[in-house]
Amino acid sequence: MSQEPEMNINDEIKPEYDFSDGVRGKYYEAYMQSSNVVILDPDVAEIFRDSASVNEALRLLAKIAKATAV
Repeated sequence: MSQEPEMNINDEIKPEYDFSDGVRGKYYEAYMQSSNVVILDPDVAEIFRDSASVNEALRLLAKIAKATAV
């Protein structure tokens, strides 16, 4: 269950930070083209705790799939 963290007065943007010339979504397209982030369901994430274990399992599955393909 996700809970939003409590706001703290120290979390506010300081006056010296100026985002008035910022461009929303400036890098969005580039990120979407090169990103390969996958969100695992909680039960799967309990088993595969890091990228290395996910990659190892998928490589093994791909190898089995190739070996059994007709």
